[in-house]
Amino acid sequence: MYDLVKVEGLGKRYDGFALDRVSLKVPAGCVVGFVGSNGAGKTTTIKSILGIVRPDAGNIALFGEPTCGYAVDDAASTNAAPAVHEAALARAKARIGVVFDTCPFPTGSCVVDVERIGRFAFPTWRARTFKELAGAFGLDAKKQVNDLSRGMGMKLQLAFALAHAPELLVLDEVTAGLDPLARDEVLDILRDFMAAEGHGILMSSHITSDLEKIADYVVCIDEGRLVFSCAVDDITDAAGLVRCGAADVAAIASSGLFAPGALRVARGSYAHEVLVPDRALLSENFPQVACERASIDDYMRLMLKGEAR
Repeated sequence: MYDLVKVEGLGKRYDGFALDRVSLKVPAGCVVGFVGSNGAGKTTTIKSILGIVRPDAGNIALFGEPTCGYAVDDAASTNAAPAVHEAALARAKARIGVVFDTCPFPTGSCVVDVERIGRFAFPTWRARTFKELAGAFGLDAKKQVNDLSRGMGMKLQLAFALAHAPELLVLDEVTAGLDPLARDEVLDILRDFMAAEGHGILMSSHITSDLEKIADYVVCIDEGRLVFSCAVDDITDAAGLVRCGAADVAAIASSGLFAPGALRVARGSYAHEVLVPDRALLSENFPQVACERASIDDYMRLMLKGEAR
């Protein structure tokens, strides 16, 4: 499958933090959710993909073309940072729509000024699309950026991102600050975007219930390291969450149903929580134990804090 984004072994070091060999892909036709706690490295990864941050290690390709990385002969022999391929990066940026967690437009500009910026920045700019989206989002053309709420600023960025006909959307907390109705409205717009062949979305979000509605895959990082990367269906359709006593935990762990390390166990004051990769298999063999559907939140929490058993 054609990858719109391919990141391999990405590394970036700051004082007190290091992004350590993070890899991810965004296949064409797919929405990839990007999750992790605050400070986990999601924004650093996104900014590295977009060429805003220069990584210390790794390779990045956009639309099948390398934009940052080592030459084949140099990867094992140099301590220098990977080279940025500026021309390839510029070509890729023209095909990407971006929404950041904070509105990047000049604070003194108005919504109509943002439309003018797009007109000059992108040869594929569609003024009619921007105006239609701005109207649907309730964005007054004369409203200044610094007077917009966080949610309205997100809507302005999304209108801007979609108005130059991108093939890839990179979204950093796009639904943050929106009420549930507005979030559903944004998700509908993203579904319409994905209806076109070859489109893709990389979507960072703390609201994992939104990802359950739209994402095909989810990638989780913590403290700069990859924790898991899997299909959303492997979580919401297959995995299960058990709340039980210590005896049931021991019985499940020693049953041989699951490979060593496949379970995640969190000890509580009154009950233990067990994340199992196959709830149907668990229920078939332990009918006396209640096993409920796991959410992305459950899965992430147990993968980060649970003990591997």
